[in-house]
Amino acid sequence: MINHKNLTIIGTSHISPRSAIVVEQAIQELKPGIVALELDKKRLYALLHPSEQKLSWRNIPRMGVQGGLFALLGAWAEKKLGKQVGTKPGVEMLAAYNTARKSGSRIALIDQDIEKTLKRIKLPWKELWHLLVDILNTVIFKKQTLTFDLRTVPEEDVIHELISVMKDRYPSLHKTLVIERNEFMAKQLAALMLYEPEKPIIAVIGAGHAKEMLELVKKYINSPLAK
Repeated sequence: MINHKNLTIIGTSHISPRSAIVVEQAIQELKPGIVALELDKKRLYALLHPSEQKLSWRNIPRMGVQGGLFALLGAWAEKKLGKQVGTKPGVEMLAAYNTARKSGSRIALIDQDIEKTLKRIKLPWKELWHLLVDILNTVIFKKQTLTFDLRTVPEEDVIHELISVMKDRYPSLHKTLVIERNEFMAKQLAALMLYEPEKPIIAVIGAGHAKEMLELVKKYINSPLAK
């Protein structure tokens, strides 16, 4: 957990059962006025209604060819990795949502619309090849350049190394999935903090976003436009 003013950011792993427990305990103990989630309306609906929201090839035109293929590959990989640790992707977001509702906290969905994000994915062939090779190595052949327990959130140095690898092997993907979404979500958090400065806020986001987003939130909070 990292803190700034009335904001507490909890960096999670989307397939970690430990993350779900940490999130539940934090919301119960801190009793925040607002729980902000790294979700948009469509992703939240998919988590709450999994039988209705299965990705298929018919969804691709709506997301763009590359975005649709990436969504299918990503969902398949997360499901495979989730099975390895006995959980489902998004378990911590679902835990945060349910705990926030029980606690009477307001829920804020701070992520960019998933279809808008996917439509912006335009990968050169080199990155597409890297993506296919890395998914096959990690999910099928279980080869990992960096080893860590999938049931927990990786340590800070591992997260840093994973992000460095992503920047190097997938610069276009990193820009779309990390840089642009960090900017979008940080602006949402800064707005919440400025609008309700007396209310404790817990933000539940992927650990790879946490450190950079905190710096962006500080920048937007201190911006002359925010005064």
